[in-house]
Amino acid sequence: MATLTDAGTAARRAVVQAPRGWSRRRRETLAGYAFVAPDLLGLLVFVGLPMALAIGVSLFSVDGFGGYTYIGLDNFRQMAADTQLWQSVKVTLTYVVTFVPIGFVVSLGLALLVRDHFPGVGIVRTLFFLPHVISLVVVGVVWQFLLTDKQGAVPALLRPVGLGDVSFLGNPALALGSMVVISIWFLMGYQMLILLGGLKDIPKEYEDAARVDGAGAWQRFRFIIWPLLRPTSFFVLVNSTVGAVTGLQAFDLVYVLTKGGPAGSTTTVVFYIYQQAFTLNNYGYAAALTTVAVGFLVVATGLMFGATRGGRFDAG
Repeated sequence: MATLTDAGTAARRAVVQAPRGWSRRRRETLAGYAFVAPDLLGLLVFVGLPMALAIGVSLFSVDGFGGYTYIGLDNFRQMAADTQLWQSVKVTLTYVVTFVPIGFVVSLGLALLVRDHFPGVGIVRTLFFLPHVISLVVVGVVWQFLLTDKQGAVPALLRPVGLGDVSFLGNPALALGSMVVISIWFLMGYQMLILLGGLKDIPKEYEDAARVDGAGAWQRFRFIIWPLLRPTSFFVLVNSTVGAVTGLQAFDLVYVLTKGGPAGSTTTVVFYIYQQAFTLNNYGYAAALTTVAVGFLVVATGLMFGATRGGRFDAG
């Protein structure tokens, strides 16, 4: 709160102290920069500076005792022959292309379900959102208990249909899929609320007019709801994609549930970077991996913004 107050005071001071000859637009621009200055400073200190240090460290071989040896671009050349790295890239891409679209469809379906008022709609929305307020570590522990081989609640429920011996976290073919399901369960309420806000911004008159003209539910969704919801959908998709690629939600689950196993089937790129840095003490190589990963995200996000004109999806 103090930061917001200081920013507001600084913005007002900037406008008052601006030269008298300045136009109103220039004064408002100056005020805008004054408002975002605290956030920009935070980004520079807590994001920009660490990234600059990571780029610098990536040019060195760093042992666990603080010894630095300059090796130039050798850490980057090492990536091409690192089979474990490419396996983690494959795992990450598989996670992204399954979690992002399925999670979006589930969240959009929930948003449409709770959009209109009905008795208890507030309770239903709260129940869907509730998993997101729980710590991911706690979520991982709970799901570990539920999925424990033969003894967990899920195998017990599946035993009558002959699936009680299935190992959801110990089978390489099922472990990553289990992570996807847990991630969707955790994030669907959060994405649902964002999409619900987008749905609430769509004037009800548009759908009422379409209904009078004989448009069915699918036609109203396809030609009215979806086009007007695309900016909100863009935000949700970019946010979930970046979160999936960077492992913001998957890292804690992987660490608690599988430690990257079995057989590397759940080792994402971020978890692999963690292993290189804090298990193998290979800090220089981990910094190089981080630099490449962040660069890829910046380029990919820029391309997405460019292709959609910043999420506006306008034709002009």
